[in-house]
Order: sequence, then structure tokens, then C-alpha cells
Amino acid sequence: MTAEKLDPREECFRIPSHYRGRRIFLRYLPPVSASRGAVLYVHGGTFPSALSVAHRFDGRSWRDELCGAGFHVWGLDFHGFGRLSDPYPEMERPAEESRPLGRAEDASLQLEHAVRFICDHHDIGRISIIAHSWGTIVGGRLAGRCPELVDRLVFFGPIARREPKGDRARLPGWRLISLEDQWNRFTETVPRGDMPVLLRRHFEGWGERYLDVDPESRTRSPATVKVPSGAFQDIYDAWAGELAYDPGLVRAPISIIRGEWDGMCTDQDARWLFDALVASPIRRDVKISSATHLMHFERSRYALYRETEAFLLAGDEAPSGA
Repeated sequence: MTAEKLDPREECFRIPSHYRGRRIFLRYLPPVSASRGAVLYVHGGTFPSALSVAHRFDGRSWRDELCGAGFHVWGLDFHGFGRLSDPYPEMERPAEESRPLGRAEDASLQLEHAVRFICDHHDIGRISIIAHSWGTIVGGRLAGRCPELVDRLVFFGPIARREPKGDRARLPGWRLISLEDQWNRFTETVPRGDMPVLLRRHFEGWGERYLDVDPESRTRSPATVKVPSGAFQDIYDAWAGELAYDPGLVRAPISIIRGEWDGMCTDQDARWLFDALVASPIRRDVKISSATHLMHFERSRYALYRETEAFLLAGDEAPSGA
């Protein structure tokens, strides 16, 4: 399948994953000025890179901002997300016949293949990673296993370990997500009476492209997109006391960025994660006002852009001997 370019300068690659005969998709946009290094965006558990870092609201995407700041910007689609990374064959069978597909260890191996490809492409030793939600579990697992590949980490809306409460959720291999499900994610944690965080016209344009990632989405009623359940299972397990990576193994500088109204990354979650990252030499915890778990789409998104750029550009260590 040929990739639809989202920008005339974009390059697209389908590279081998750790599964023999299967490929994952990478999209790349070069900087518009002198290079400040390479950064890879790692998506969360419901939609791919075209609908996150590369999606343009009113003609401008987060990727455009990063390229404008001098970064080589890459986006990865894990197996089962989008139309250009190969799906899991089990997704053609009833969901109940499989365990959750796309768990953290599996995804971290896909991520490792992507990072090594990018390093080879630019002839560099390491890159920075921006990860969202479940993607922070995957990024954290890679950073702990292969610290030599990671320069800096930005975890926004990260998932942390919580003390178990009640019965543990057990999911099937895959699940269906509707536009209503996605809209509710933008609205459920916004305090009553406050301004909406996302314009409805922005959501409607995004929603049509969201349904496009699954060729069978509009044949279902209501229209839904099929995604692997592994991301959700990893999140539910973390909230039941079992986070799929050890933050203490992460040795890269890291910035935790979260929204004021993020129910998936609370103050307590951020505190736990910050304290658990004991081997990271530089740690930041940034909270952005009037933002939810999906702040990269919201009216506070430019605050996220600026905080991310400032951290990735470094310059936050004193000169030797100072």
C-alpha cells in the first residue's frame, strides 16, 4: 500500500519489524533550518502518527513546529495502527480468540527497530523520543533496555503505577473505538462551566481522518476503528500495581508534561513517576493549565510545544567546573 504524503517534503518508509515478514511504518519530515538532532514521536493506544504529531489544525501541526525548531521529526505506527503498518493476523479473528495484542514488550521491540533505522539513516548514535500515554510505557521499556539509543525523553500524559483497587480488567485481543468514544475523552475531565478544550470543527475534521485509518470502519454501526487491546491492558495492569517497565532503569534526561485536567496522569501519578526515575540525571515535572490527557490537540497545545522544544534543545546543564 502506498502512503499518502501529508506534506510534499515528507518521506515514508516501511521497515522490517521483529516479526519475520512484517513491516512497520515510519513517516519523516526534515527540518527547515540547521539540524538540532532527530526526534521520534511514539503514539498512544488509539490512533497513529498521522492523527497525532502530523495532524494539522488550521494548517499547522506539532511536527511542523518541531521542524521549525530545527529537528528531524519521525513518527512511528505500531502494528495494528493505521493502514500502513502490518496488522496482527489475529485481528481478523474474533477478539475473544486472542490475548491482548500489541503489549509493551512487543511494541518496544518495534520501537527499537525504528530507532536503529533512524540512527542509521542520519548516521547518529542516539535520538530523542516524545511519547504519549501508553507510548510512555513502550518508550520507558526501550530506554531501560537500550539506554545507549536514547538522548532525551518527553513523556506527556504518562502512565504511572497505582496501588491495586478492585478486580483486574482482562481484555480480548482487539477492541472497537467510535468517534463518540474519542469525543468523550476530550470532554469527560473538563470541569463543568469551563471553556471546551477542543473546537468541534477541529474534532469533526480529525474524526473523518480517524475513520479513514480502518477501511471497514464505516461498515459498522456506529462507525468504529479496530485497534489492538494490548495498550489498554498495559494501562489497566499499571493501575493494578504492575507497570510494564522499571523507571529506575531510565538513564536519559526526562520531562514529564501533563494537563491540569488529565485524569490518566494525576498529581499523584506524576509524583510517583518523578520519584521512581532515580537514574535520570535531569527530571522535570510540568503541569499545563486547562489541558487534558489529549493536550496536543487542545487550545493549550502551543504550551506543550514550547515546553517540549525547550527541553529537547537542552542547554540546562551548567558548564563543566561551573
